[in-house]
Amino acid sequence: MSENDLRLLRESLRDAFADLAPSEAVRAHMDSARGWSPEEWRRLCRELGLAGFLVPEESGGGGFSAVEAGIVFEEAGRALLCAPLFAVAGLTVPLLLALDDAEAAKRYLPGLCAGTFVATVATADAVGRPLPDGDVPEAVISADGPVLTGTVGFVVDGASADVVLVPARTGDGIGIFAVETRAPSVTVIPLTSLDLTRKQAGLEFAEAPAVRVGEGDAAEAFALALDVARALLAAEQAGGAARCLEETVAYGKTRVQFGRPIGSFQAFKQKCADLLIKTESAKSAAEAAAQAAALALDGDAFVRLPGLPNLPIVSAVAASYCAEAYVAVTAEMIQLHGGIGFTWEHDAHLYYKRAWTGRELLGRPEEHTERLARLLAAP
Repeated sequence: MSENDLRLLRESLRDAFADLAPSEAVRAHMDSARGWSPEEWRRLCRELGLAGFLVPEESGGGGFSAVEAGIVFEEAGRALLCAPLFAVAGLTVPLLLALDDAEAAKRYLPGLCAGTFVATVATADAVGRPLPDGDVPEAVISADGPVLTGTVGFVVDGASADVVLVPARTGDGIGIFAVETRAPSVTVIPLTSLDLTRKQAGLEFAEAPAVRVGEGDAAEAFALALDVARALLAAEQAGGAARCLEETVAYGKTRVQFGRPIGSFQAFKQKCADLLIKTESAKSAAEAAAQAAALALDGDAFVRLPGLPNLPIVSAVAASYCAEAYVAVTAEMIQLHGGIGFTWEHDAHLYYKRAWTGRELLGRPEEHTERLARLLAAP
């Protein structure tokens, strides 16, 4: 897309989310068991194609790149959109594309793009250690096909998804298996997390019937998909941070203390200046990660262009910086709003909780920093 097309896309998404995801709707979804509305999700998929931005047109998607998908996530982060966007478009679709399984693509992608089918990906074990390094479920090939035994935790939209894609240990390394969450041998345990706008669940598999997606060792494809997911999550965090800064600046112009707007005080200005640096830096990091993800999904996860390192490096930078920036901006938002910022009625705490939970989703910032050091030290 051209710069003008990207601007129009951003404006269209912002208008749509303002209509479908006002604060009242976000709070209503928070109190529901599912955490989002199936009707609204199908409408977003039908009218805006949210789930299928990365999906080729022949599979029912829009055929766009991760750059356009990054804008979707940035605007969704600004609106605190309550929908399975991250589970479907951020986790499942990149993994299916990375696995390059034509049969699985035909089976799952059209329904995902239409919003009539919801899937997610298990990325952590029961105690939060990232997969496939943590306690990985075991896959056994029985007479009736593969079965999975084990436990995964903190699965985004795990209680409302129709299918979960699970990395499991096999005789030839790590395989990816699709498991129906409604199967009798699957126990779904909804979790109460800090962020009520994004539901999570634990899943226990007791010889659960599964379908293998892809062939051979899928560890590299899983790593690629997670790096793409980190890039999109970073975009969401950058968008949320920018929205929080805008709301804080607007409040500083209207809140009067000692006979003058608090935005005129030097201390308030200095805080906002510091937050502006964080938000702009986060946006730049997220955009670079989205560009690297676009190249990676185009066929080479380690393609290099002048000034643009490969996806693992850029996604590690974006994941670490954007998570920390989002937490810092939301914390200051509460402080700079004074007493009202601490109330349940104000939205500041919703962004703060989203920031802290997102910080833990695909690895903590310090883990990304350690990974970045290893990548840079590697020959």
